[in-house]
Amino acid sequence: MAGKLMSLGFGNTVTARRVVAILNPAGAPMKRLREEARKAGRLLDATQGRRTRSIVITDSGHVLLSAIQPDTMAQRYESTSFDESTLSLSEEEPA
Repeated sequence: MAGKLMSLGFGNTVTARRVVAILNPAGAPMKRLREEARKAGRLLDATQGRRTRSIVITDSGHVLLSAIQPDTMAQRYESTSFDESTLSLSEEEPA
């Protein structure tokens, strides 16, 4: 799958098109979301042992933890330029 990558910090990336939300981890609802994802096996920790500063939700329902501030993550997402071309599933070369 081709797509632009967005850095989560410390060499970790996610395909930018898959990102649904970038959230602040403070508060009980975010802690519940994190625990539910952990129990379901959908939690990915990209903090490298540091404090979680943002939670990234993907379209597949995965929850990614990052040590990067939500504002910084949002700026990285906004600076990602998406290619509007579509992928051909056939083996023929485009003319």
